[in-house]
Amino acid sequence: MRLHQILRNAANFRTVFDFGDREVAHWFPRHMAKGLKQMKASVKNVDCILEIHDARIPFSGRNPLFQDSLDVRPHLLVLNKMDLADLSAKHMILKQLERHGVKKVLFTDCLRQRDDNVKKNTNFCLMVIGVPNVGKSSLINALRRTNLKKGRGSKVGGEPGITKAVLTRIQVCERPIIHLLDTPGVLPPKIQSLETGMKLALCGTILDHLVGEDIMADYLLFSLNRLEKYSYVERYDLSEPSDDIQQVLKRIAVKLGKTQRVKAITGVGNITLTVPNYTAAAYDFIRAFRKGELGRVMLD
Repeated sequence: MRLHQILRNAANFRTVFDFGDREVAHWFPRHMAKGLKQMKASVKNVDCILEIHDARIPFSGRNPLFQDSLDVRPHLLVLNKMDLADLSAKHMILKQLERHGVKKVLFTDCLRQRDDNVKKNTNFCLMVIGVPNVGKSSLINALRRTNLKKGRGSKVGGEPGITKAVLTRIQVCERPIIHLLDTPGVLPPKIQSLETGMKLALCGTILDHLVGEDIMADYLLFSLNRLEKYSYVERYDLSEPSDDIQQVLKRIAVKLGKTQRVKAITGVGNITLTVPNYTAAAYDFIRAFRKGELGRVMLD
């Protein structure tokens, strides 16, 4: 498709996302409050705080309670999943973080077998903190893999809430001997805004069903179009970029064979129809984004 056609179509796309009357659930279950209390009790036993956050949302969703409650030790911010983020404006991100008092920042990709940025962390004895599902346990396991040639020391998973409490010390290095404390992901008791909540949800930090896959997919489409990231067009065999989420999801469902059978009442009796499964299509769209299959994206 020619560039001028794309630009002409995009000129009619939404510039503001309408959240309607929806509300993002305040996901602060008991284990989060308990986890924060355990962190406060354990902070005296560590030399440094290592806060992990998703590089695609370096500002959105960082828990201010960490700064207020745990700011009694040196603090290093690690922006993980850098392989999924568009870091073309990295220097501007660092400058804005510095204006917010964050002076020590490290970018990592903890899924890689070897990463020089991961090795740099081994100068510290650390408590690992962060909001859910940003890669805290993955960082610990990457350090063990890099330095001790050992397997997992902490459970990891594809959804938030795998770690429920502050764990015992996990060794990640022998020379010098270094241990880390894994902690449960803790969100703020009240998420700042609907848009912040949506960014957190897209990055897998809030359970999908609390927000709704339908609106998450729509916001993702809105964000990709706003950022002129049109790789979804080729991936799902669309003829052109679209601002209509129902049209996009229908195409995804047809391409991937994601359909469902429903009963319908007609004038000649009950019949069974095969229709697109929009929920399954939305999930595939969101999952493709999370895996980096729609390109590198910066949501903030």
